[in-house]
Amino acid sequence: MARLVFGMNQSLDGYVDHMAFGPSPTLFRHFIEEAQGQAGSIYGRKMYEIMRYWDDDQPDWGADERAFAAAWRRQPKWVVSRASPTVGPNAALVEGDLESAIRALKAEREGEIEVAGPDLARSLTELGLIDEYRIYLHPVVLGAGTPYFAASRPPLRLTGSDRIDENVLRLSYVPA
Repeated sequence: MARLVFGMNQSLDGYVDHMAFGPSPTLFRHFIEEAQGQAGSIYGRKMYEIMRYWDDDQPDWGADERAFAAAWRRQPKWVVSRASPTVGPNAALVEGDLESAIRALKAEREGEIEVAGPDLARSLTELGLIDEYRIYLHPVVLGAGTPYFAASRPPLRLTGSDRIDENVLRLSYVPA
């Protein structure tokens, strides 16, 4: 059975914003390894549209960007949206009852499936479907923005912490 993992970069004050701060080269390589090992990714529409950037090679990419793009393109992706957006290669829309669709996906797969986007994570948290939360904590204070937890924080238990680079800690939690 697959495990759903919600992980994102987060500021010290609890916000996620890929434009305000990003991964160091060391952290980006960590994300490449994660993407290479994932059984797939589940996206909300907004996050999927952001990630579609990786569908097309860019002339200024280095080896790490090409490696991440290759890993991202290779894995299956599922997009949860009421708007029925057009999805790219290796992606499918999740239609019908969200809980039933995600439970079936977890049952038919092995490994980790990434959950991407705070709004989607909120819905899956409310359904009790997320198995692990990974916070990549950066020494940045944003003061406002999109919170990591789109609703009240669920009861969690810390299961691990790792220093990923000189400034980022990965905190791993499971539902309590």
